[in-house]
Amino acid sequence: QLSCLLKMVTLHGIPKDLDSYPKDLLLFLSPSDYAAPGSCRQFFMEVGEANVDVLPRESPRRKQLLLEALACLKIPGTEINEENAEILGGLVCDLGGEYIRSSGGSLLKELSQCGSFLPDQEEAIRDVLSSGNTTFGPPAAWSAFTLSDLSGLIPVLGHSILQQIPK
Repeated sequence: QLSCLLKMVTLHGIPKDLDSYPKDLLLFLSPSDYAAPGSCRQFFMEVGEANVDVLPRESPRRKQLLLEALACLKIPGTEINEENAEILGGLVCDLGGEYIRSSGGSLLKELSQCGSFLPDQEEAIRDVLSSGNTTFGPPAAWSAFTLSDLSGLIPVLGHSILQQIPK
């Protein structure tokens, strides 16, 4: 439906009021269609707020969006800072375990919003959290408040982390 809506909306070019349409519509556009060259950052800020689950996880379009976002934000390796993680928004759910490990705790806030994880992502999240090198500190120092902040990640914590958390 969104793909069809996009075709109707852009029949005569990209409308000036595109921001008044659902953000999910942007998932079907490319940054070059949306804005002037060099302003792809704004495009991906908008895409980051969209519901990326509208596209299946392994879909070519979703993979392409992530690659374009990483290129736009000029992320050369696998380390992503908090500012870029915020811009990526829902696209962080598609980052592999190597990105999660390299980025330390900077992806945790966005990752906690993801609906599900692949096994390598789960393992990377556990590695980052058990290292204690995040703003949450080591699991032995966590409180109910910490668990509330990590609520979306609790299903992936695993027994070794859970047994360290104070009652």
